[in-house]
Amino acid sequence: MEYDLLGWPPDGPKLRLDYERFSYAGKFVMTNTGKAVARTDDDEIVAAVAFNEDRTDASTLWLRYVTVARERRGEGIGPQLLARVRDRALERGYERLRIAVNNPFAYEALYRTGFAYTGETTGIAELILEHPAPVDGSADDARARYQSGLEEFRDRDLSDEEETFLESREGSGPPELES
Repeated sequence: MEYDLLGWPPDGPKLRLDYERFSYAGKFVMTNTGKAVARTDDDEIVAAVAFNEDRTDASTLWLRYVTVARERRGEGIGPQLLARVRDRALERGYERLRIAVNNPFAYEALYRTGFAYTGETTGIAELILEHPAPVDGSADDARARYQSGLEEFRDRDLSDEEETFLESREGSGPPELES
């Protein structure tokens, strides 16, 4: 797998993704966001992320859209791509990265990349996660923070797959970091 950062905001490239394979495909044609992709050895894009600087805080980078090809989900490609963008953003001088997620699978993937729930939500009920993770101190605090985000999802109308996923995480601590 090859990971490429294609450009920084506000001069990101257009990226045309197949809407049948990728969620949010139409969001990647905007040129005011930076983009990064994961590609197979034969140059097929299998994941992408779009990002831009916070309008009021130049030290914060928002990851706006993350998508993995439907047939490749669950392979860890998303967290690997996010880890590379995270590292490059920190090298570039951003102090904080933020993202709003709307499902428990994305929530888990971000935790595996070192993000943590801030306790905040957006106006459209997305949970806001941040890197570096907000620090409360103990492992019990980290577990409570992780579980409070999962609890937000439990109160929603979920697919059977999401409900099964949340049941499997009940009472657990955050997942191990992948990178």
